[in-house]
Amino acid sequence: MLFISLCSNAQRNVKDSAISTPWVGVHYGANLPGADLLARYGFLNHVGFMAGYKTKKQWYYGLDANFIFGRTVHMTGLFDHLVDDKGNITDVNGDIAKVFVMPRGFNANVSVGRLFPIFGSNKSSGIFIHGGLGYLLHHLRVETQDQVIPQLELDYKKGYDRLSIGINTHQFVGYAFLADGGFYNFYAGLYAQQGFTKNQRTIYFDQPTVPVSTATRLDLQFGLRAGWFIPIYKRKPKDYYFN
Repeated sequence: MLFISLCSNAQRNVKDSAISTPWVGVHYGANLPGADLLARYGFLNHVGFMAGYKTKKQWYYGLDANFIFGRTVHMTGLFDHLVDDKGNITDVNGDIAKVFVMPRGFNANVSVGRLFPIFGSNKSSGIFIHGGLGYLLHHLRVETQDQVIPQLELDYKKGYDRLSIGINTHQFVGYAFLADGGFYNFYAGLYAQQGFTKNQRTIYFDQPTVPVSTATRLDLQFGLRAGWFIPIYKRKPKDYYFN
């Protein structure tokens, strides 16, 4: 696709008129959690890809998918019942173990939006907005590395992972630039996501006497997103002249 884009640079002029084109791209998002999600996680990263189509009338239709990850967990006491009288968790050999927990997730969306050219210098660049609906999954990754802790192996991890699944909506407002030459095409702006998820586990091993909520969760994320994309142009036919 990059080869097609580069080979077609001389075949178009996005400054003079709006064009229709498919495009694919990659992006990164920096997000803060809100509502119910804030009780579980801190800062979250999104790394993903998108594929879409922009019409001559500046409408955009697309798909995107994102891997969600972070390092900050706000929940405490997850493994207190595994700690010995010296304050340690031990592995199967009796050695002091290290246990790491990290936010992880995934979402995929369909989007509809529009491009609004500004400044009059480029008909295919300007304010870019879109919104859509998708699927959201998030959970805690429990990592013991090379150590074996029987209470945290295989399916036992499911008793701690807080797996939640549901739908999400999202909105993006930013700027998109489609270059007249080269492949300096990018977009950046503000991103917001609203997740409506439900807990997928029936018991939490760290709270065995507390019923797991079956209510719909409100998992908010908001932040910045920036990406690079490649428009895929059709090669125009060459003109031939005969005497």
